[in-house]
Amino acid sequence: MLDKLQALADRYEKLSELLCDPDVASDPKRLREYSKEQSDMQEAYEAYTEYKSVVQQLDAAKEMLGEKLDDEMREMVKMELDELSERKQQLEDRLHILMLPKDPNDDKNVIVEIRGAAGGDEAALFAADLYRMYTKYADSQGWKTEVLDMNASDLGGFKEIVFMITGKGAYSKLKYESGAHRVQRIPVTESGGRIHTSTSTVVVMPEAEEVEIEINENDIRVDTFCSSGAGGQSVNTTKSAVRVTHIPTGIVATCQDGKSQNSNKEKALQVLRARIYEKQLQEEQEKYAGERKSKVGTGDRSERIRTYNFPQSRVTDHRIGLTLHKLDAVLNGDMEEIIGALTIAAQTEGLDERGEAV
Repeated sequence: MLDKLQALADRYEKLSELLCDPDVASDPKRLREYSKEQSDMQEAYEAYTEYKSVVQQLDAAKEMLGEKLDDEMREMVKMELDELSERKQQLEDRLHILMLPKDPNDDKNVIVEIRGAAGGDEAALFAADLYRMYTKYADSQGWKTEVLDMNASDLGGFKEIVFMITGKGAYSKLKYESGAHRVQRIPVTESGGRIHTSTSTVVVMPEAEEVEIEINENDIRVDTFCSSGAGGQSVNTTKSAVRVTHIPTGIVATCQDGKSQNSNKEKALQVLRARIYEKQLQEEQEKYAGERKSKVGTGDRSERIRTYNFPQSRVTDHRIGLTLHKLDAVLNGDMEEIIGALTIAAQTEGLDERGEAV
């Protein structure tokens, strides 16, 4: 691993030289590429630079300990050795994580689909709660959200809602949210006060650029229709809503949120590209499913991943056995503890697989 870290450090320093080159500075494309490459390396480079410094200090302290020292000085050197050894271990642990292969989609924006599943109106209401939770979390991260399509229920929930979250690292934070989310509470429709269990499904997809998923106009069918509101009533009389069907795969995307047909078509194509890209990612993952299945996972929408229990104000993530007794805070967007724990669990899996030593 030290060889890989040294190669990274050499490349980082070479990039610093290149970024000072007038030829590069006058070429926006190369400048952007080199700046991004160096930015992606910076955290590992700084950690490795500190690691080398700590190792040098440790060697010097050990050498000093072999010399003739009075008791007070010897005690001071031993304390320094303990502190440096602890810091060396911390840096080694951090470098192991930083050198794990990076998901190429981590920095991307995401398209999120939430659907009410088992539970009828209550599932639709819970889908609205999940939508609010993710938008509140996005706000806390400084990200922007935009609704691409929705199908509202009579009681104010969502049978389905599709929205985009735009912000650096959105996929890295939210990619473990895909799956079935279960709620246990007394529904507003329940007169007897009994606790019901309902589910909504969440799918988080990285935004796919046109260069990644090229859609041939001859491969799509575009249908227009009047957009509708809750209960199916028409909300306008112009055919501004758009349904796009990708004929080779049968994948469909609709958008009726905007008033402009062209705007709705563009948004529908965004969703279509993301769904096609996700299908390709799923097919790639299935190739390796027989070899290993991640405990955390990033895509099985049928897997029950989390339970939100209202009577006990409890949230439990079943994949990592994490339980928090702060349901209100989580539903108000305070998700960092859950997301952080899922990220660490995934990183730990990666470390166990590689088993490298510094």
